[in-house]
Amino acid sequence: MAYTAMSGNGTTGDDPLQTAVWRLRSRACWADAADLLQPVTAAAALQRAGLLVERCLYTEQGWEEAEDALRTAEAVAHGDDERGAAACERGQLAYAATLHGVRDRADEARAALGRAAALIPPGAPARALLDFRRGLLAENLARSPQAARAAYRRAHAGATAHDDPLLLSFTWRHLAGLALRDGELAEARHGFTESLRIREELGYLVGTAPALASLADAESEPEASRLREEARRLFRLLGGVPTWLARQLAPPAATA
Repeated sequence: MAYTAMSGNGTTGDDPLQTAVWRLRSRACWADAADLLQPVTAAAALQRAGLLVERCLYTEQGWEEAEDALRTAEAVAHGDDERGAAACERGQLAYAATLHGVRDRADEARAALGRAAALIPPGAPARALLDFRRGLLAENLARSPQAARAAYRRAHAGATAHDDPLLLSFTWRHLAGLALRDGELAEARHGFTESLRIREELGYLVGTAPALASLADAESEPEASRLREEARRLFRLLGGVPTWLARQLAPPAATA
């Protein structure tokens, strides 16, 4: 399975509010981060909705709060960029609900991301995140790895052009996952290593355990076991988040 988050670079400059939001978000405190944002502007409403959508992806909880925040963001969006960003979050929430088995909203996800593509022009900063999310749909709902790879590569190029290292950590990881599926171990190991490096540099703690677990899948022993144990430590530190990682990290004795 594949999961993603909002884009962002973890470097918030001199803005104390954004610094506080990033620190909470990176430590799996999405609700606390969202509470710092007043949805009185389109930008704040979209950021707040994105945080709560991300919480759904990682915890499989908070669906109603995310829906409420998203409706607010859609209501205050005006220009094409804002409406496109809101549609992108709508598609991601529908994708997450489908992937986690809450409810089949695959058609809604495709329609929302298609609407976002009509509103967000190629080359715009938000287009890279949209391309990545379309790749997730192709890989995990349509079961089309070729289409997913093409979308991930467009997202990777866009994230590079617009200096979005957090999104790059996701494109590296998911391209590496496709390489591993194809038996390209060296390529997979390189992509997973880059993803882990970026997340550690950014302090994106909630995404570090998945990155460690993914790299372990491409490594041989004893390094693979060391990486998985470090992933388990972080997973426990964050209270069992992301929830879906529990299956991947289950010790062999527990699954025998």
